[in-house]
Amino acid sequence: MTKRRALVTGASGFVGSHLARRLVEEGWEVHVLLRAGSSLAPLAPILDRLTLHRSSGATAELTEIVRAAAPDAVFHLAAVFLAQHKPEEIENLIEANILFPTRLLEAMAANGVRLLVNTGTAWQHFENRAYDPVNLYAATKQAFETLLAYYVNALGFSVATLALFDTYGPDDPRPKLMSALWKAAASGQALSMSGGEQLLDMVYIDDVVEAYLATERFLRDAGPVQLHYGVSSGAPLRLKDLVAAFEAALGARVNVGWGERPYRPRETMQAWTDFTAPPGWQPRMPLAEGLRRSAPPGFPTQDASAAPVQP
Repeated sequence: MTKRRALVTGASGFVGSHLARRLVEEGWEVHVLLRAGSSLAPLAPILDRLTLHRSSGATAELTEIVRAAAPDAVFHLAAVFLAQHKPEEIENLIEANILFPTRLLEAMAANGVRLLVNTGTAWQHFENRAYDPVNLYAATKQAFETLLAYYVNALGFSVATLALFDTYGPDDPRPKLMSALWKAAASGQALSMSGGEQLLDMVYIDDVVEAYLATERFLRDAGPVQLHYGVSSGAPLRLKDLVAAFEAALGARVNVGWGERPYRPRETMQAWTDFTAPPGWQPRMPLAEGLRRSAPPGFPTQDASAAPVQP
């Protein structure tokens, strides 16, 4: 059988690199599209099985890359993420999250490629609303989805956007909550946090990758369509409860200074629940097991039942 061919943007990121690895494992011919300065370190285990394309993002250049890759499906994960932007960062957000992917759509159209699995964010749905962006980053993700409607309705694209909640897993280099918890638990240093009432929805990386694959399988025979799915654990937790779960799962102690930092503007206090999961997909990794699997090398993990955390 002929191998399916994929083009993956953002493959040097945490989620993108795991997706690329899984595609390779499943026998896909995988092409990755990276910016000039992107690190190849996350792709090192499979680098010899990838076809690498570097791009400045120009439309003509992207058109040639899509022609060479001839993908059956494009997985778009490249983005600039900013929880809170500064005025001088607006151009970068718009260029990366709206202009570049629109150029990619033009390149796909020019080469007859019509299947796209796009990446969005649960932050497009502040306070469980159909659309209310938490920040400008979320607004740019929604703006690109609005542009997608043209390519679906006029050019027959089959598109689904996966709105991701919080993702975690092993070897995560991102300076996010989990890395702060690992560092604080290992060092014993105090960790200043907010009041801890905001909600977090942690989805293990293997489950996230499976959501991309399930969505692509569904789109193969879907025809022209634009869909929007939520990729959730189904069990959001308050930050305070997440830290307690972290301690219980690992037999660790995190010295948290609750209330020492203010909440961010538009912090998530109400979960987004009005979403549909990708067809045939559901999360499978329990949080406690996912946390143990995510432990950095050398971190002493143990079940809480074997070594209860002392108050």
